[in-house]
Amino acid sequence: MAAGVKPPPYTRDILRLAASIPHLCRLEQEDGAVELRSPTCGSRIRMGYRSGDGVLSAIGVEVEVCAYGQAATCLMARHAAGTTVAQAKTALSDLQGWLDGVRGDPGDWPDLALLEPGRGRMGRHGAILLPFRALVAALEEIS
Repeated sequence: MAAGVKPPPYTRDILRLAASIPHLCRLEQEDGAVELRSPTCGSRIRMGYRSGDGVLSAIGVEVEVCAYGQAATCLMARHAAGTTVAQAKTALSDLQGWLDGVRGDPGDWPDLALLEPGRGRMGRHGAILLPFRALVAALEEIS
């Protein structure tokens, strides 16, 4: 890439993730739901859930977010079932630290390193964090 030319805002990996969000639906029967909006970018997520024994057994998500938020939603939704509130809080904290440059890695949540292109795009951080904030909120309701 020529000097001074910015890379494209979305990489092929980000767009692939954005196009493959699992559980992109509203559950027919829900034990509860959380709806959040990012104050920095206006992104929105609604996550309905079913639960058992303090963990999520099923989720359904509806999102109005940029491709980075969709990619992050995909990564969250792939591994949300069975997650405890402590695991979700750790994932959120680690991701926030990584985006802020405080951590060198995004933590143990699978595949978050694929969101690397979003680290330098601070305007997208709210959308990237939103699905993990929704996950924590849902699990706090369950516990």
